Amino acid sequence: MALRDLTDADTAAAVRNPMTCSRMVLVSRRESFNAAHQLCDPSLSDAENKRLFGKCANLHGHNYVLEVVVAGEIDDATGYVFDLKRLSDVICQRVIQDVDHRNLNTDVAWLNGCIPTAENLALAFWERIRSELPEGLLRSVRLWETDKNWAEVGDPV
Repeated sequence: MALRDLTDADTAAAVRNPMTCSRMVLVSRRESFNAAHQLCDPSLSDAENKRLFGKCANLHGHNYVLEVVVAGEIDDATGYVFDLKRLSDVICQRVIQDVDHRNLNTDVAWLNGCIPTAENLALAFWERIRSELPEGLLRSVRLWETDKNWAEVGDPV
């Protein structure tokens, strides 16, 4: 079987006219913060909270990592799907500045009444970030609580 020379194909792909190719491209920004939380339902007894949440019923902290993915077509003028510096600004203004080095149970008004699990936090962060981005741009929000545990929120494709 003869092998085809792909040199011309590689060059053609690199110099293709972006106007003729519309593809969905995903880009992501990662930010981090440190925060304390306690998994507990205030309507339950200490014993019941301990049974439900184990050692996480105690006040403890995490070095969280927040990943935000946006998707769209590449803008011909900028070469961006979305300016990642602007995405970083949105993430920091809508989430990080409120949660970094805070107790998520007591110090963040917009989390009031929320058991601060990774799942609930990811959903709250999704809502706060989505409200600042163009409609349909936000693809997913993933919150890493530890190196092994994360929760992700996204719109169905």
